[in-house]
Amino acid sequence: MNEIKLASTAPAAASASTASTSTAPASTTPGAVASTDALRGALLDSRQRWRDLVTLTADFAFETDAWGRFVFVTPDPALGWSVSMLLGQPAELLLTDITGGFNPFRPTAPLRRRRAWLKRPDGTTACVVFAAAPIVDAEGRITGARGLGVDLTEQEGRDTQVASALRRGEVLEHILWSMRQEVLAPRMMRAVLEAVVNAVGAEGVAVIDVQDTALVPGAAPGPKLLYQAGGGAAAVLPVAAALMARHPNDAAQAMGDDGRPVLSAFCHTRFGEQVGLALWRPPGARPWDAEDETLAVSSVTIIRMVLEHEGIQREMARQARTDPLTGLLNRRAFLEEIARHIDRMERERLPGTLMFIDLDHFKEVNDRFGHEAGDTVLREVAALLRDLVRPSDLVARLGGDEFALWLDNTDHMTAAERAEWLRVQGTAKLVEAIAGANPGLTMSIGIATRQPDGGEEIDQLIRRADQAMYGVKQAGRAHWAVAPEEMP
Repeated sequence: MNEIKLASTAPAAASASTASTSTAPASTTPGAVASTDALRGALLDSRQRWRDLVTLTADFAFETDAWGRFVFVTPDPALGWSVSMLLGQPAELLLTDITGGFNPFRPTAPLRRRRAWLKRPDGTTACVVFAAAPIVDAEGRITGARGLGVDLTEQEGRDTQVASALRRGEVLEHILWSMRQEVLAPRMMRAVLEAVVNAVGAEGVAVIDVQDTALVPGAAPGPKLLYQAGGGAAAVLPVAAALMARHPNDAAQAMGDDGRPVLSAFCHTRFGEQVGLALWRPPGARPWDAEDETLAVSSVTIIRMVLEHEGIQREMARQARTDPLTGLLNRRAFLEEIARHIDRMERERLPGTLMFIDLDHFKEVNDRFGHEAGDTVLREVAALLRDLVRPSDLVARLGGDEFALWLDNTDHMTAAERAEWLRVQGTAKLVEAIAGANPGLTMSIGIATRQPDGGEEIDQLIRRADQAMYGVKQAGRAHWAVAPEEMP
């Protein structure tokens, strides 16, 4: 096998011997000439032995320059590449996305037995174990690298099945490595899908929800796209969903109407979600093989883990924002949301109204009927308030027996009508909740309306509603009051 290299990369030893011959003084003695010829012969012989050893023991030997370009490659071909195709090219040309960030062509220190997956010119990959070291100049600067690699993809004694398992292990390790770099579930999913696309040579990949949408009121028919990487998802979703319905226990593939090879794998999460992974290649591309199907099944297991992690994050976020007894917004979440609503009302030049509701004689409920009855009353109040407002409004339990409402685009007249309903019918429903025994349970309600362009801050609005409510309590309770508007 021949070694091919750039003319400018002739070995230093050979250049030195050539220079010593051309500059030898004319008066050199025959003994000195013989000594020089012997030295040159020894150097050439040594280099030939080195070349033979490399050719016999390595499937890939290289040298790169300071910019990471190949300046020396042997044998020819190397891993299916002709040397002429590689010389002068960046070494990263051969790296795949399943190497996990490791680059054997740019070592910063000597390394041995480090594994990397390299691309072959036919699109397949090779698992190569490297030994490499940086080339350092007299000032300690890295000016390139050289190394040797041995192709272990199908070692003698290993069959194709073992080699495929080795590659799958590397792919899954890279997918997990990509996922671990992120904290938030959506970013985890994006990292996983991008790694899958690159690892299997897909045009795109998507996670879809194949829950029976006919059972979900208002849901659009057909599968729901949750996440995607790459393009072409709309064209393959129906095909992928049909595959998942017919093959719920394993991977399956079909050809899309536009000629795209589609591969799917289905799974259930422990939170009841029915989701699947869909992969597709461009129209006319090669179909998926058995190894691709096995990899899809393994990948959907990782995706299931990310989805479950996302579900846990959602539940934790919900619990951090809601009152555990009633399911209403808690004080912190209410204050965050009301700020957003006020900003929107200000932009749209619309009013909004804040209502504070405090239960009168609630302590007597707990004392006479027990805390379980008190919890029943609080849940009943939450249900009354939810039924009283629109989906765009806010309902919160601020703590204890204090509740709050924010009503978008509502003035004090409309709020007063709702307060009167709570005072009369609402109180009657609360009495029913504790089996008709009435410990004097009533409601005191304060109302404060914010007009657009008035410049009133949230804390001022809250103070007015709170003062109106306490004014009702001081006047005998069981009623409502509207706070006077803040003077500019």
